[in-house]
Amino acid sequence: MKKLSSQLIWFLLIGSAAAATHWLVAVLAVELGDIRAYLANVVGWLVAFFVSFSGHYTLTFRHQQKTLLTAVWRFWCVSAAGFLINEVAFVALLNRTPLPYYGLLAIILISIAALTFVFSRYWAFRHKPH
Repeated sequence: MKKLSSQLIWFLLIGSAAAATHWLVAVLAVELGDIRAYLANVVGWLVAFFVSFSGHYTLTFRHQQKTLLTAVWRFWCVSAAGFLINEVAFVALLNRTPLPYYGLLAIILISIAALTFVFSRYWAFRHKPH
């Protein structure tokens, strides 16, 4: 139980940093780069992936025993699946709600976090006890 609570704390800290990175990069891409919000979301996710993976690999799930290549591949799959849900929801909501893109993006990033933790813990970084 202690390991799970430690993982949750690290996941929240690193996930928050990755989500903030994703959001900030996307907003800057829209505001400074004049990129459409749905494309800026892709850029934000790609940058945040590195923040997320490096933090989770070295801190959140540091007891896992996957090779770096296996862990990166599995986490990429988890992250890409979460991003696909993110992007579909984002595009749909951009066209159907009066909320600003940056608010929608924040809501969606928070919503996807729980899914990412479950799939990361039980598949991407699953630790098999001896």
